[in-house]
Amino acid sequence: MQLLSAPWQSLHNVSTLSTKREGGVSKAPYNSLNLGLHVNDSHADVLQNRLVLNNILPKPAIWLNQIHSANVITVDKKFDFNKLHDADALYTRLVDQPLAIMTADCLPILLASNDGTEVAAIHGGWRGLEQGIIQNTLKCFTAPKNKIYAWLGPAIGAQQFEVGAEVFELFNNQSPQFADVFNLQPNNKYLADIYGIAHILLTQLGVKNITGGEYCTVSQPDLFFSYRRDGQTGRMASLIWRK
Repeated sequence: MQLLSAPWQSLHNVSTLSTKREGGVSKAPYNSLNLGLHVNDSHADVLQNRLVLNNILPKPAIWLNQIHSANVITVDKKFDFNKLHDADALYTRLVDQPLAIMTADCLPILLASNDGTEVAAIHGGWRGLEQGIIQNTLKCFTAPKNKIYAWLGPAIGAQQFEVGAEVFELFNNQSPQFADVFNLQPNNKYLADIYGIAHILLTQLGVKNITGGEYCTVSQPDLFFSYRRDGQTGRMASLIWRK
């Protein structure tokens, strides 16, 4: 199994990983490490893939039913581990509890406080980003925002993410800064830089330690699943936990 991770050299008590598409048992078009149970892949194959992942984790990951919302779930001692929650971000202070976010073009964002006692994982689709998923997740942290680390995992690249004018207007109405990450095309649609959108939002909220953003799920088919490229496809996972 091939993995990526956040380059946080100083956070010795935080672990991160982001899967690529290889290393599992799913058949085409989900080949091979598809971790999504909701994409019509073989249920047994996905469970086997998740077992492969769980074997390198301190305990099984928590998954969400992701709905492109701004909903954040706090995982604490009162959390119902038997329920699949409708949300798009997870936050915890628990030790050795991996938080998982699935993507196949949307932006996974992993957050950690500088002392490693608080961690979060965000599913950053454009709808959630516009609605405030980053803001809502950061509200869970007690650490100062300038002491929080953010890693932007593999997502659709700026030359591949075409959106309508209505998407540009939603963000531009929030701040004129977003004009810099939307590029108007001859067909009157825009190429949007989802990494740039997240960077602006994080910076506006006081987060300074931001890394990642160098991949494109659409244009790197050997490495990543991409819904926009293939339609019927698998899902990667990005995870974080406090050690």
